[in-house]
Amino acid sequence: MQPPFIHHGDAPARTGSVRAHNLGLVLRAVAYAGVPISRASVAGRTGLTRASVSALVETLIDGRLVRETGTPTRAGVGRPATGLVLDAAGPAGLGIELNVEHVAICVTDLTGAVRVRRTAALSDPGVPRADLLATMAREVVAEAESLALTLSGAALAVPGLVDPSSGELVVTPNLDAAGVRSSLVAALGGGPILVENEATLAARAEQRALGSAAPRSFLQVSGEVGIGAGLVLDGQVYRGRHGWSGELGHVTVWPGGRACGCGSDGCLEQYAGVRAIARALEPRGAAEPASFAARAAAGEPAMLAALAEAGEALGIALAGALNLLDLDAVVLGGAHAELAPWLVEPIEAQLSRRLVGAAVSRPAVRASVLGADAAALGAAWSVLDRVLDDPAGWLAP
Repeated sequence: MQPPFIHHGDAPARTGSVRAHNLGLVLRAVAYAGVPISRASVAGRTGLTRASVSALVETLIDGRLVRETGTPTRAGVGRPATGLVLDAAGPAGLGIELNVEHVAICVTDLTGAVRVRRTAALSDPGVPRADLLATMAREVVAEAESLALTLSGAALAVPGLVDPSSGELVVTPNLDAAGVRSSLVAALGGGPILVENEATLAARAEQRALGSAAPRSFLQVSGEVGIGAGLVLDGQVYRGRHGWSGELGHVTVWPGGRACGCGSDGCLEQYAGVRAIARALEPRGAAEPASFAARAAAGEPAMLAALAEAGEALGIALAGALNLLDLDAVVLGGAHAELAPWLVEPIEAQLSRRLVGAAVSRPAVRASVLGADAAALGAAWSVLDRVLDDPAGWLAP
């Protein structure tokens, strides 16, 4: 499977903005190669002539999007050719994750490498989220600039429903995000900020991190206070009619059960979200989620019981989704990634019981390879995907 920043069916443009299209074609060929690739190989993969590729490559090199490795790479018989790779000194992406109890900000370069990373807990109700994020963003941008990185844009990952046309938050059941976007825009000098659901961005990040090893169709569960899910179908992220798919946390697992902030009752997040797990440990919910894995590893009975209940609830909800969608895998992300060793068994027990085809084939259930960083990375990488899709926009004065 091709990485998500490579468009299926790419071919040389014959009409319209030929040069802009073909710049993107060449840049994505270099990105998709994953190893140094020669100009001749780029020509072979894109269908462009070698002369055209050479001219386009020089433009991309001048624009700090591609660089020569200095290491020859053999593309067949004859003399070895100089390899081409993405330029880590070119554009960078700023990714910001705002969640109920924490924020994370990172800067990645065009190769996908993390160059700057900051996290903070949102434990002080006296500090407005908008102010904290704006301060952190300014500090991260300053550090990126000290590394001679040039930001090409920013994206914000949030747990809730986002209007895809305007980028505005529509519903955030567990989060007061008032003023966050405007504060970030001001802190970053007025540039636009992409806004996307955090579970969707986490799913895209998982795809990109795994490359050809990524499942073709999978559900990325983002377990925090709320529980979201990014859905990938046949290699493409599925957002739904309004862009609101993936609200797994509000699937009912026990009708008439615990009241939920969405207005319903018995929702999954009331049994498997981190606050729900904390309440199962201590009625007042004072348990720290950061301690859950250590307490489980130590064999604490109350902790193991709380995780067993969370896994059971997850398994019930996931069985319904998998019966409907017939996916290859379930990926546990967010706080659930670290807790996967104790969640997988009760999840699989429910799948064995409730999944119609379980006796023949059962989807794999595993932790995200990116852990809790997936949403922030997905946000940063989504910015750079736009550069890969439209390098002419980056190269324009």
